[in-house]
Amino acid sequence: MTIPSKIKAVDFYRKIPRDLTEATLSGAGLSIIAALSMIFLFGMELNNYLRLETITSIVLDGSKDGEFLRIDFNMSFPRLSCEFASVDVSDVLGTNRFNITKTVKKFPIDPKLNQVGPQFHPGPVPNPVSHGDEDLDSQEELGEGAIALTEDSFDRFAAQFAILVVNFYAPWCHWSNRLKPSWEKAATIMAERYNPETDRRILLGKVDCTVHQILCRKHHIQGYPSIRIFRKGHDIREDHGHHEHESYYGERDTNSLVAAMEALAAPVAKLALDELGTNVTVKRPAPRAGGCRIEGFVKVKKVPGNLMISAHSGSHSFDVSTMNMTHYVSDFSFGRKLPPNKLREVIRLTPQLVSPGDHHLPVKVYVSEHENITHEHYLQVVKTEVLSSRFLESLLELYDYTVHSNVVQTSTIPTAKFHYELSPMQVLVKETPKSFSHFITNVCAIIGGVFTVAGIIDSMLHGAIRMVKKIELGKQL
Repeated sequence: MTIPSKIKAVDFYRKIPRDLTEATLSGAGLSIIAALSMIFLFGMELNNYLRLETITSIVLDGSKDGEFLRIDFNMSFPRLSCEFASVDVSDVLGTNRFNITKTVKKFPIDPKLNQVGPQFHPGPVPNPVSHGDEDLDSQEELGEGAIALTEDSFDRFAAQFAILVVNFYAPWCHWSNRLKPSWEKAATIMAERYNPETDRRILLGKVDCTVHQILCRKHHIQGYPSIRIFRKGHDIREDHGHHEHESYYGERDTNSLVAAMEALAAPVAKLALDELGTNVTVKRPAPRAGGCRIEGFVKVKKVPGNLMISAHSGSHSFDVSTMNMTHYVSDFSFGRKLPPNKLREVIRLTPQLVSPGDHHLPVKVYVSEHENITHEHYLQVVKTEVLSSRFLESLLELYDYTVHSNVVQTSTIPTAKFHYELSPMQVLVKETPKSFSHFITNVCAIIGGVFTVAGIIDSMLHGAIRMVKKIELGKQL
């Protein structure tokens, strides 16, 4: 045998001479159907090959984004003054940070949550070191130097004097009682220097907030003592008749108070009772409304901890029975905020895990129906990492959490607490391409399978037709 003859001996696909084959109409129909089926199944397989596969797994959180986690928030407290609103954080490792102001902004709001003024207190509020005169034993030795103001007399005195400085106090308050002697003495000294009958430049007054509650609420007094500075003519502005004024946060001994009052009164003669200026560095704008919107972010360690919002001051007392921590949550989220295009990519890849709004605290109001109510929110945080083929240069990260809220009645200053705890596990979503070899294998299986099945059907159909013809032929004979 020649070499070509030997090669032909291993032919798997031996050919039958064309003259010995017979084309049938049924075979042609099956061939067309088989060809269309091959094309359709090939298109489906090609489409499936071009689509990337998403694999979701649960793994140990070994993220490389550092030991700190960012928490963004935007909340409104209709009955918590920006003057004393404090954002504090703590964790199980013993970290405690009070009154965070560097990354937190506060805006005064009215009961309808409308902003009524510019950003309040861009920096920390100073706390005085001296809270009164240590050498003054009793108020009876000094007499009454400050003018007691009421709802009826307040506006009258405010209109008569260029500067009206008022001490809003509560008799039960420790800090108010320490301030009282030095305040009365400073008022006496200022009355001797600036006779209230002939010199209307400055007057020191006082208001008992346990008696004149309406007047104190009008000026949004929430901590005691609160020293306010009122200027003549500011109450004429279109602010519902309220005074535009400032708060004094300086030292509270007699000498410091007198020095501060002198600094307030000195420009009056130069400016002829016009719009006044002052170089006193221990005063800040007083709240124009009784509510506050708090927004910003804090960075915390990746351990269980708390974020708390409450009234806080190292030199004021609070009537806890009047504190109300009703709050509206507009945003509370963990981690870096993703751009809209990346967030859509995460949602596309993880529809079963993420949907818009799932990674935020529900936007709703949490109401204090009784006094002394503390709101506690418990958040279980889980991290999701997404490896997307469209954003190969960066890892897409998102923090989801579940939240359970509760209210607790307490005898201390009520707060809004957010307890967060991070899971040691994370969800890893990875987008990977399909194997080309798997694609080729499936294509061959489609072509061979359809061809074989069509051949079997054709053989069965052809045999049935021949049998029918034999039966008919037998009947004819």
